[in-house]
Amino acid sequence: MAAERIDMGGYTLIENAPLGRRNTLRVAARARLLAEIRDASKLPELLDFPAVKQGPLLVLGEGSNVLFAGDFDGTVLAMATQGVQVEDDGRIVRLAVAAGERWDDFVRWTLGQGIAGLENLILIPGTVGAAPIQNIGAYGTEVAEFIDSVEAWDTHAHQVVTLDHAACAFGYRDSLFKREPGRYVVTAVRFALPRTRELRLDYAGIREELARMGVDKPAPFHVAEAIIHLRTRKLPDPAVIGNAGSFFKNPIVDATTGEALKREHPELVAWPTADGRCKLSAAWLIEAAGLKGYREGDAGISSRHALVLVNHGQATGRELWALACQVIASVEATFGVKLEPEPLVIGA
Repeated sequence: MAAERIDMGGYTLIENAPLGRRNTLRVAARARLLAEIRDASKLPELLDFPAVKQGPLLVLGEGSNVLFAGDFDGTVLAMATQGVQVEDDGRIVRLAVAAGERWDDFVRWTLGQGIAGLENLILIPGTVGAAPIQNIGAYGTEVAEFIDSVEAWDTHAHQVVTLDHAACAFGYRDSLFKREPGRYVVTAVRFALPRTRELRLDYAGIREELARMGVDKPAPFHVAEAIIHLRTRKLPDPAVIGNAGSFFKNPIVDATTGEALKREHPELVAWPTADGRCKLSAAWLIEAAGLKGYREGDAGISSRHALVLVNHGQATGRELWALACQVIASVEATFGVKLEPEPLVIGA
């Protein structure tokens, strides 16, 4: 059945909407209703429609953190709002950024403006509105460090709310928004970014890449360039092969478990956490379980990075999720550690 498109002024409704081009795993799926929002002030009107109220709601950015293991029998909400508001005191730059802005475009814009902080987070797919939900992180940096507050529509209170940093309850790849799915629709994110700061270079590979580039006094844009090189070498490009980036979280175990695993597996890659626990490399666990490059039909694990689930062509969401479950079971059987998926899995 063909999708029907209706322009409502400020937003567009699409019935029986195809989602294959709206998720980076390139999984064929459909939504009962897709709403593209260009004006955040129209959210209350949209959310008051009976067709929207009677089913589940899914806010979808660029689809880089979701696996559709089936169709979505509800409303998919896609924020297409744009705009950046700037307050600059010469030391700290405060930015209010619309949820629909592309994350990587925003990071590159900050670097072009001489603003530091987000350089380690370059080349992460997705939208600005999705960044706090997952508390995106890479190369030793998490976005929560730079978020002052998040503006959202609260579907329970039926009003716009501003949640400060503490209220967002950020954790490792986690936040209030992730723990209360469907309640908040992020409309804007407010950042506080420094003009200068000590660069974060200790994550594996950054200093070596800077040396390879011949840079001995790096600026934020040098760090960003180094990370672009590292990411493009290690991670498959979603434009070339369907993937959602890192599919599994690095598991965190208690210190005793971490020490026992390290004794049994001396090559295990692990890091201490601030609270005294131990974070394990999920990529190492998957590769050590013999699954890097493994493939079942068109569903596979990348041969370039063991954390990345890939669609070699026509894999269905169910086939990809079945493979992910196989990875989880194999790692748990081998190491006694249970992996968790990073992306939201719909219809599993």
